[in-house]
Amino acid sequence: MNAPWPVELADRDVRLRPIRLRDHAAWREVNLRNRDWLRPWEATVPPPGPRGPVARRPSYRQMVRHLRTEAHQGRMLPFVIDYRGRLAGQLTVAGITWGSMCSAHIGYWVDRAVAGRGVMPTAVALVTDHCFRTVGLHRVEVCIRPENTPSRRVVEKIGFREEGLRPRYLHIDGAWRDHLVYALTAEEIPGGLLTRWHREQSNAGHK
Repeated sequence: MNAPWPVELADRDVRLRPIRLRDHAAWREVNLRNRDWLRPWEATVPPPGPRGPVARRPSYRQMVRHLRTEAHQGRMLPFVIDYRGRLAGQLTVAGITWGSMCSAHIGYWVDRAVAGRGVMPTAVALVTDHCFRTVGLHRVEVCIRPENTPSRRVVEKIGFREEGLRPRYLHIDGAWRDHLVYALTAEEIPGGLLTRWHREQSNAGHK
């Protein structure tokens, strides 16, 4: 099975679309402006073994080509996030696995200038519904460093369950870091995650 690609998802002011080579200038501007905001949570490459090659971060062009290849092979859904027509972040569904698992995990970052406006909860809800309803996955998870309170708040707002700790799970900001696992299965949200998120927003607005 393959996840449909390319695809665009949208709700109100938030749009998820495939990352493009011509996004380079906008992507670079947002990344540079948010360097201090993103660095503590950014994936890094561990140092090589005694005989291993020196690992280098890919260029933007190399990154996009890799993401496209993975998407067309059905292993990944690499989106950028547009908010009110401007690039505001990135969201990737990765590790798509079929067989007896039918699972994937989500990673994301957002421009600090639009944090707190519901952009990322909306994006995660959109893509989770897509994974369950269109792609046909059964489980989606998000792994977050315990110290990353804003990112944890994103998934907690829309109802992801906290499942536990994975010690030294990913190489982040120069070291192996513990991560909390949040997850949902398709049976838990028969009405859709975006509908649940809209209801939460509506209830918050009436308090």
